Amino acid sequence: MSTQPAPAPLLIACALGIEHLALRLGDGSGAGGPVTVVRTGMGPRAAERSVSRALAGPPLEGAAVLATGFCAGLAPGMHPGDLVVAEETRDPRATVTCVGTEPLVKELARTLPGRTVHTGPLTGSDHVVRGPERSELRATGAIAVDMESAATLLTAVRAGTRPVAAVRVVVDAPEHELVRIGTVRGGISAFRVLRSVLPTFFEWHRNVLLPRR
Repeated sequence: MSTQPAPAPLLIACALGIEHLALRLGDGSGAGGPVTVVRTGMGPRAAERSVSRALAGPPLEGAAVLATGFCAGLAPGMHPGDLVVAEETRDPRATVTCVGTEPLVKELARTLPGRTVHTGPLTGSDHVVRGPERSELRATGAIAVDMESAATLLTAVRAGTRPVAAVRVVVDAPEHELVRIGTVRGGISAFRVLRSVLPTFFEWHRNVLLPRR
């Protein structure tokens, strides 16, 4: 009697304690395999170290990786609580193509009706982006920026072939610029949205595990 292989795990990476709190309010009951949520700490170097360490152990060998948390929107008309599904992540080292973007967008629209979902390139930065720098990044075609997604996904694909994705919640936009990242505290719309997206991540995970035809 043949035994079924164990389902591939899912690693969800975020940077901030408040992001981790939002994600921990859900559970993994709807996932296609074991789920690990890791808080990487802020910045690309912290993300790289944390994700490398997580993927080095046998429990997460072959894991799908999804980067999430808050981001700064670059496009005019973006609002806090909007969602960004990356088609690719970029940093000075490389561009990483995301997997399953279209199903993610459809599932987010179904799960969170009324929320605006933006798709496009998500760029990385090693600092909080403000003012004129937003326009410079927007001119490259990027629709949003954060400090960890690009490093997370690049680290993941360098560690082995696996599906990767990035979903971010806009907390800071051109017309709604925060004074500092520490302003993000519980009760705001972005926190509530992030708390609600776990079922979408699990659905993405199940879809990317299905054999291709």
